[in-house]
Amino acid sequence: MHAPAVLAAALLSAAMAAGAADVAAGRALSFGSDKGNCLACHAIAGGQQMGNIGPPLADIAARFPDREVLFRRIWDETAYNPATLMPPFGRHGILTATDINLIIDFLYTR
Repeated sequence: MHAPAVLAAALLSAAMAAGAADVAAGRALSFGSDKGNCLACHAIAGGQQMGNIGPPLADIAARFPDREVLFRRIWDETAYNPATLMPPFGRHGILTATDINLIIDFLYTR
């Protein structure tokens, strides 16, 4: 294999590993009770003791093909629905922008 091909394969492998790490970190945030705690209100495949206040978090990539829209809704759902029960996770500092992006990485696998 030529050096450029080896380098390209290594870069692809690293990108895939980083993606897997991001998905795992997003899962931990989504399922953990200390920050995201998405399971308190939403059903998510693979979760336990799921809530049913919010809609199931399934087919997210199809429902939110524009990642920025989903980001803004998690950041502050009250901008879309002032009567929502969903906390404004970003606006209140519960989740950082990085946290929200990791959660989205995970949700896009559901």
